[in-house]
Amino acid sequence: MAETQPAVPTVTKAVVPAAGLGTRFLPATKATPKEMLPILDKPAIQYVVEEAVAAGLDDVLVITGRSKRSIEDHFDRAYELEEALRAKGDTRRLRSVQATSELAQMHYVRQGDPRGLGHAVLCAAAHVGREPFAVLLGDDLIGEVDALLARMIEVRETYGGSVVALMEVDPENVSSYGCAAVEPADEPDVVTVTDLVEKPPVESAPSRWVIIGRYICDPAVFDVLRETPPGRGGEIQLTDALRELAGRGADEGGPVHGVLFPGRRYDTGNTVDYLRTVVEFACRRPDLAAEFLPWLRSFVAEKDNPQT
Repeated sequence: MAETQPAVPTVTKAVVPAAGLGTRFLPATKATPKEMLPILDKPAIQYVVEEAVAAGLDDVLVITGRSKRSIEDHFDRAYELEEALRAKGDTRRLRSVQATSELAQMHYVRQGDPRGLGHAVLCAAAHVGREPFAVLLGDDLIGEVDALLARMIEVRETYGGSVVALMEVDPENVSSYGCAAVEPADEPDVVTVTDLVEKPPVESAPSRWVIIGRYICDPAVFDVLRETPPGRGGEIQLTDALRELAGRGADEGGPVHGVLFPGRRYDTGNTVDYLRTVVEFACRRPDLAAEFLPWLRSFVAEKDNPQT
């Protein structure tokens, strides 16, 4: 069994970077943050905040930028809307609107100059302080029954240091992610990360295990990020900082472990994967699937066998 690290602080804060321009979804994201694009009847970022809250993180800091005010408005009270719904007796929608403003303690800070994920995380330093914290990327939605974040917090409490979520992908896809070199640890779903490479060429990738958008970071990552030069794409990469921490001992902010995730991950970072996510979420919703699935089957059958 792994030797438990003494007095490891509990994770209570989550950081959600949301300052990206969303260029893959233009012109829809010209004035609407990509994080506010709907997955059925909730914006994508609400699923992320709900995931953090379900894992016990009730303090959520969103890293925003220009044209992101609607994110703050979404998690704030909407008194006029509430009164209108109350007057109509629409208690179901009233409860859903009120619930968004009661999810968590929401905080916001602007990333004035978007210089990569590492820079976005560094913007959280004043709020987080010297506590471990979670980072949740809005492009990745995790199946709510999979409890990935809660498992990562457990691993942090056992081993200390930082923890990344890893998923195995086909070799041709490794160059789209941060890729990890790993060694077995004392639990079947946990590995020790020995190296990290951001978007490596297929032929030089250290493994097929890639980082998906969930991290538990030791606060030592802030000092490393301050000294991390721009990397791939001219941006400050969180991967580079975690690579530095992976070579350190527990008294210096290391090590880095990975949780091997076999569950459901939904990528909303590009148009096709976004559409797949919307369709799958609709098919999993009992109140929608009864009507939507028969239509979908009919539509697909029609496309597979067009009338001549």
